[in-house]
Amino acid sequence: MGTALQATGAFYTISLPSQVFSWHPASISPQHAITVESRRPPRHPRPAPSSKQTAAPAQPPRPAPAPASPAPAAGGHRRPDKPALRPQTTTLWDYPSQHYGATQQGDSRYIGATPSYVIWNVISRYSAPGDTVLDPMCGSGTTLDVARDLGREGLGFDLKPYRDDIVRADARRLPVDNEAASLVFLDPPYGDHIAYSDDGRCIGKISAFDPRFYREMGRVFDEVNRVLKPGGVFALYVCDYFEKKKGFAPVGMSLFALMGQHFEAVDVVSVVRHNKSLGQGNWHLAAAEGNFFLRGFNYLFIVRKPLIDEENLPHGGRPSRRGR
Repeated sequence: MGTALQATGAFYTISLPSQVFSWHPASISPQHAITVESRRPPRHPRPAPSSKQTAAPAQPPRPAPAPASPAPAAGGHRRPDKPALRPQTTTLWDYPSQHYGATQQGDSRYIGATPSYVIWNVISRYSAPGDTVLDPMCGSGTTLDVARDLGREGLGFDLKPYRDDIVRADARRLPVDNEAASLVFLDPPYGDHIAYSDDGRCIGKISAFDPRFYREMGRVFDEVNRVLKPGGVFALYVCDYFEKKKGFAPVGMSLFALMGQHFEAVDVVSVVRHNKSLGQGNWHLAAAEGNFFLRGFNYLFIVRKPLIDEENLPHGGRPSRRGR
């Protein structure tokens, strides 16, 4: 029997070889449930072996079990092993370790620190030694450390500098000349659920459900466009947001649409998340009972600033290079 979709009254039914799924269109609500009717055939007992049947050949001994993994650290969370540092070739990236090598890039104690593997892959692929790599919301300085490892010049800015080589500045008004950077990497707030700074200008104080969040992020993208060289790449690392009382905020796709006002799409990568809450069974139980999803991945949106066609500029001139 094949697969079939059938509408019966207000209900829909999917018939599979072994099961039937029936649901009402309103069942997307947590108060409704999908019903499952089993169609698995009953199991028949196996006949007893005949005395004329030959005995089955002896099975070879099973290999010894693999050694057990190291015991979890206090609190039940075991630090994952560091994967090999290599260029990624698909659009699904998985980094169970925050840092590469024997040292740290940035600071693992910083809430929301970007995995340095992500930044390493972006800088390696989209810049050359000696290029300027800029991070407008530099956090604990992960981008600066990776840029230094790869022989690039790093420029980091933040409203609340975490260390001395990060300059205090608003991402909407950077103290940088026009077209100064070959690559911009940005890991912004995804809403107001983390207190990044007491500065009233902090975008992380605006809810992802508030239209002001996207207006202010649009201003950040305007500034990225100003400081990025034509042909340069802008990489945005961001996640969607869900709040039980308010629902789902499509932060990623909303910001990707805003990026299209200045930039050309290069690609979209999904990066698997490994935060501690995803390893806790009570979170998964709550998600199943509440009919919502935990955030399992981050977007990495990669775009490029178009090359300037000087012949089509007004009066045949070059764009203004006046800084802000």
